[in-house]
Amino acid sequence: MVVATMAWRHKAVPEANTLGILAFDAGKTMCRLISLYHSVSDEEITKLRTEVIKSKGVTYLNSQHECFLLNLAAAERLEELDVAAHTVSQLGRKCSDPALAGFDLVYADLKLGLIDLRKMSYNCRNTPKIVSKLEKLVSSTRSLHAAMESMAELEASEKKRQRWKTAGAANNYNNYPKQNLEYLNEQIAYHGKQVQHYKEVSLWNQTLDKTVGIMAKVVCIVYARICSVFGAYVTNCNCYNGDNDSNSNNCCCLLEHRELYKKNCFLYEEPLHKRVTKSGPIPKANNKTGVIRFLNHDREVGRPMSNVSNRVLRLAPPSTVGGAGLAARYAEVVLFAERCLHGPATVGEDAREALYEMLPERMRRKVGAKLKGRWRREEEGEALAEGWRDAVEELLEWLSPVAHDTVRWQAERLMEKARFETKTTALLLQTLHYSDLEKAEAAIVEVLVGLSCIYWCEKR
Repeated sequence: MVVATMAWRHKAVPEANTLGILAFDAGKTMCRLISLYHSVSDEEITKLRTEVIKSKGVTYLNSQHECFLLNLAAAERLEELDVAAHTVSQLGRKCSDPALAGFDLVYADLKLGLIDLRKMSYNCRNTPKIVSKLEKLVSSTRSLHAAMESMAELEASEKKRQRWKTAGAANNYNNYPKQNLEYLNEQIAYHGKQVQHYKEVSLWNQTLDKTVGIMAKVVCIVYARICSVFGAYVTNCNCYNGDNDSNSNNCCCLLEHRELYKKNCFLYEEPLHKRVTKSGPIPKANNKTGVIRFLNHDREVGRPMSNVSNRVLRLAPPSTVGGAGLAARYAEVVLFAERCLHGPATVGEDAREALYEMLPERMRRKVGAKLKGRWRREEEGEALAEGWRDAVEELLEWLSPVAHDTVRWQAERLMEKARFETKTTALLLQTLHYSDLEKAEAAIVEVLVGLSCIYWCEKR
């Protein structure tokens, strides 16, 4: 059986090799952990509960129920942590410390409630120091990456110059200004020193065991914090009751959303004596901590952590915008509509045609039918245009933030693969992904009809 506690640095184990080129993979994982650490701070959780889930766009399009929205937020943050833990466990297999090499089993035991989470306090005096150290290492590793990219470009220029010289391209080589040659050599020498400096102070020069040990500890601290901040708000919810659906009439969340509770990480208390692991005997039943655990019912204990990414994304039912595969498209439509309203002079006829082509066929029919009805009933004029303008502005006031967050969510997921970013990220609950498809389409149709009427009246 895997022990419940792990030695972060075992003095008897010989010092491992430095990270080297693995510094960049480790750095990006550190960025994810730092972002997660800050995303579950008191300030961010308060903002989530008092501002984000109370906003008009979220409550109207996604859900009015705090229980569902917090479960969605918890599941997404835990999924992000699972991805980070998976990378840490992969790096851990290269460590000389056996405890770090088996971090995947330790993390599995953590999620089964076999490790006391009270020892991993988010507000502990040492935790901010650990995170601050990670931030410094990430900063220097980011600088190393930039310096190495600049160095690569300079070396490419130098190789090109050498090829000219070797190939006997005398004219090209002689026409190369002497000042440029000297400057190029100076830059290569300068960036070479920069690269060497950043290698010494960044993750490049850190030992694998030490780096993985710190990241493993932060993974456990963030996991304990997620349990702490979300468990208190959703454990009294009756949306999930094992395999029994008899309480479906009393469920505060949509039935199609209940897969989120069954397949992902619903928060609830369960006596330890009911949990049996495959790695050892039944644990003792004296659970005095009362700490909420996340349990993954769809994954066997001991199975390697893999394919843990995007499960929450894929669980959006077909009745949602994301489930229909239209979140990105509808967000673009809303942002384009916003641009048409506030900067019509910057939008040409070709752009308007492109917007119309972006709409699904059923949306085109709805817009066309509404416009025909409006044109038959109403007279054109400035007063009518102003009335439509006010109506469209009122709709976009709550629709635009959701569209902006949709674009932001997608951009952040792309950036984290290419850049060292530690800022807190948007949540799916802020986006159009889990929005009701009919409500979202109805609002977008009204916006497009309003813009068409404004354009038509002003043109007349």
